[in-house]
Amino acid sequence: MTMLADISPLRESRQFRLFYFGNALSSIGRQLTLVAAPIQVFALTESSLQVGLLGLAQFPALLVGSTVGGMLSDAWDRRRVLIFAQGVLTFISVGLALNAAASNQRVWIIFVLTALQAFFFSIDAPARMSAVPRLVTTGRIPAAYALQILLSQTSKAIGPLIAGVIIAVWSVSAAFWIDAGTFVVSILAVIAMAPMPATGGGTRPGLRSILDGLRFLKDKKAIQGSFLIDINATVFGVPRALFPEMGLSIFGGTEATVGLLFAAPGFGALIGAATSGWVSRIRRAGKATTIAVFVWGIAIAGFGFSNNLIVALAFLGLAGGADAISSVFRATIVQLTTPDHLRGRLSGLKIAAVGGGPRLGDAEAGIVSRGFGPSVAAWSGGLASAAGALVIAKAFPTFYNWVQPRDGELAEG
Repeated sequence: MTMLADISPLRESRQFRLFYFGNALSSIGRQLTLVAAPIQVFALTESSLQVGLLGLAQFPALLVGSTVGGMLSDAWDRRRVLIFAQGVLTFISVGLALNAAASNQRVWIIFVLTALQAFFFSIDAPARMSAVPRLVTTGRIPAAYALQILLSQTSKAIGPLIAGVIIAVWSVSAAFWIDAGTFVVSILAVIAMAPMPATGGGTRPGLRSILDGLRFLKDKKAIQGSFLIDINATVFGVPRALFPEMGLSIFGGTEATVGLLFAAPGFGALIGAATSGWVSRIRRAGKATTIAVFVWGIAIAGFGFSNNLIVALAFLGLAGGADAISSVFRATIVQLTTPDHLRGRLSGLKIAAVGGGPRLGDAEAGIVSRGFGPSVAAWSGGLASAAGALVIAKAFPTFYNWVQPRDGELAEG
């Protein structure tokens, strides 16, 4: 039995291959912007609080976008939703590049455009997430999501390193321009895919559609637990708003050092996803998620206590590996407890949790850092995250005891 990632979904499904490889380059491009924007804000303001507020400013846009995106994914062809959202994201990256190249760069423009970026990314993400069960068989879903995590974490590992080099050698503007170019490749790949019309003709978009998704969630404790344990981990345990200050001041490095800090969790997650061949054999996904989030929190605390860059990178790598495993099992719980005609809306709610948590976490880290310093902000958040995982597992036994169903069935949740 191999420990390496199961590539069966790529061998068996042309649709999944196009979907997967089309997303590869744009995922790396997105990492360039996620690193470039905080570095630009810190360079202009010299404030970790401002970097944290950059993430917080994206939170309302992400909440609204994920709600709208989930609704549209259950109403329209998911392929068309992807093309539309990525087209708009291309132009937003162009706007960021033009501002970064200007002689009088405006911080407020970065805040506005990254908020818009969060909105349209949140349109794209539910369609992308809910499409996977349509592209592979039920038995291949954990492997398909493990491959998605592998791709995501590969981009998170190498993207920040590339961003650090591009910014140090060329400019912040160059990073944004390259990001814009990568979206073109992704759009062409999605155009080559077959249509993915909504099941049963789709659900008419509107308030009633959104409320139907919320009513379904209200009765599904397993999905609620998977959302809450991720929110707990990211609100308290995400230290990325601290990376510019810690890289430049605490560790006495350059922009390339900041890139290493951003990249380290991705490298750890890359290793975790690349050795995920065993995940399809684990049926108690709730228990596995709880263990992974607990390890994440302890590793983030270790990062906060570290005074040595190598040790800090090692702890961030461990945290990233735990997060990758947690992501696979959380996605499996949500998708296999939800019927297809509701998967877009539930994926939208999941994106709100997955994407919104880190942005609240940016603000939390920035505020604590301003009062007590970045190291305290990191280790206190990590310990809170680990403790929270245990509390949620106890409070949501349906989540903790969730078992993967057989092919063609939905789990009770």
